[in-house]
Order: sequence, then C-alpha cells, then structure tokens
Amino acid sequence: MPRKLTDEQIEALLDSRPGWAILSTIDQDGLPHTVPLGYFRLDRDIIMGVRDGTRKVANVESNPKVSVMLEDGSTMADIRGVMFQGHARIVREPSEALQLAREGARARGVPEAEWPTASRPGSAYIRMTPVRTLSWDYSDPTSDHA
Repeated sequence: MPRKLTDEQIEALLDSRPGWAILSTIDQDGLPHTVPLGYFRLDRDIIMGVRDGTRKVANVESNPKVSVMLEDGSTMADIRGVMFQGHARIVREPSEALQLAREGARARGVPEAEWPTASRPGSAYIRMTPVRTLSWDYSDPTSDHA
C-alpha cells in the first residue's frame, strides 16, 4: 500500500520538477482530453502556459473542472506522484499574463534583467486552483528524493 505524501513533500515535488505535468480537461463530447504541459507553482495554484485557441483552452472555458498530475519514478519500487483536482481559468488579460510570465521566468531561475516586459501575442495561461489533492509514494521510506 502506498504512503501519502505530506504537504511539504508535495510542494517539494512540484518545485523540483518545473518541467512537465499532465493536464486533463473534459472535451465537448464529455471525454477526457489529456496533454503534457510545462508548469510552475504559484502559492497553491498551478500555472501552465498555452497557445490561445487550443482545444484545452476551449475545454477549460466550457468546463473549468480539471486535474493535473505529476509523477516521479520508473518502477513500482520508487514511483510517487500527486494529482490535483480543481478549477481552472484562462488568463489572457495582458497585465495578468505578463505577471505570470515574469513569475514563470523567476521559477525557472531566469535572471530578473531577462524577465519578459510584455506578454507574448497568442499566448495564454491556464491557472488551476486545487480543491482536492491525492498523492502516492511507493518508494522506500528510507530513501531521499530531495
């Protein structure tokens, strides 16, 4: 039986893997639409940059209920992960999108002098606020994942 991750372990996993997360939205026909997206954490929210006008954007606009999953490991002996279920919204407004672009640059370790000064045309963000968190950890409790 897997252990659950603590809140601190979940935050550490999110922050240590600022690469890809799996976003699931509900398509217009009621079926899941699942894609990998770059992300970063901003307080409790998960922020994902997207091209505006894509299927995932349309799905969020018609049904804001989404899930985001992150996993780590390669075998049942070391796999761990977290799934967030919650509500998403599309961020297009230029000043808020620029703020998120700058936060994303900060999260990736970009020097402040190189942060964006304008939002990119045709881009948007999906900002997901979790309402439920499920986690699992099959790894050896004595190993160090930090």
